[in-house]
Amino acid sequence: MGASVIDNSPLFELRSDVQVSATPEQVYTVVSDLPRSGEWSPECQGGEWVSGEPATVGAVFRGENLRSEEVVAWAPLVRGTWYTESRVVAAEPGRTFRWMMLSHAGADQESIWGFDIEPADEGCVLTHHFRMGTATVGIHKIVADLDEPARKRFVVEWTTKLERDLQDTLKRLKDVIERQ
Repeated sequence: MGASVIDNSPLFELRSDVQVSATPEQVYTVVSDLPRSGEWSPECQGGEWVSGEPATVGAVFRGENLRSEEVVAWAPLVRGTWYTESRVVAAEPGRTFRWMMLSHAGADQESIWGFDIEPADEGCVLTHHFRMGTATVGIHKIVADLDEPARKRFVVEWTTKLERDLQDTLKRLKDVIERQ
């Protein structure tokens, strides 16, 4: 089999931003508190720090996730409750917070989520971003039995889902932060 859309790198690279009426430090305190992510994430219901000093580089977070049957309904995705582990790779208070998804074997994957914060008039701009360089083990499992047209369809529909998730997360975060 020749090159596949799944072989593209980066496979996904997305970002979205929102103006928040709070200081960069206030925003950082919220976005770096991953156990609270159920308050703003469309998929992550929260979780717990399982090793390291919480919210510092090297700390590992175990997230509990929930995916409905409607999300890219035709694709062979994990549905219902499932768990992930990630390791914090950047933690600069008031500036940036990022975490890398780990495989079930605990290996690094080129799948990094994060937030960047920039001071702005009357608060700051919060940017939420996601980048997947090479496809993760999970993506390879999803597309293993799909032909190339279905793989392309999956990437297009998953990109749309990710764009919506980034925007929804920022809307919810803005509300959470500005209500404090």
